[in-house]
Amino acid sequence: MATADTSPSVLRADCGTREVLKLIADRWTAIVIWQLSLGPRRYTQLEREIGGISQKMLTQTLRRLERDGLVERRPAAGGEQRFDYALTALGETLQEPLGALCRWAETHLAEVELARTRGDSMP
Repeated sequence: MATADTSPSVLRADCGTREVLKLIADRWTAIVIWQLSLGPRRYTQLEREIGGISQKMLTQTLRRLERDGLVERRPAAGGEQRFDYALTALGETLQEPLGALCRWAETHLAEVELARTRGDSMP
């Protein structure tokens, strides 16, 4: 009798790895982790540094990353009612792969834009 393979695989429709991939493939997730890789940040600091992100989207992204164990929210120094957001040990494991994706996007932006222009002008 053959047993079903239960090891994680993004190719299996019923595998939770797809939800994890969906989380880390999100644009805002990549950018927030990229920014937090520079060190802990306050919410307002992240909002200022990440152009184009709305308060709602930043809040949702931080909550999702916190829920999934990639980011932690901790009281800021000074005893005020402020918090810092920082990568957890698990979140730090994403610095290299997501950083590589961000650098790739910056490096190849002109090529992608040129290809889009060509594609948009095709009949």
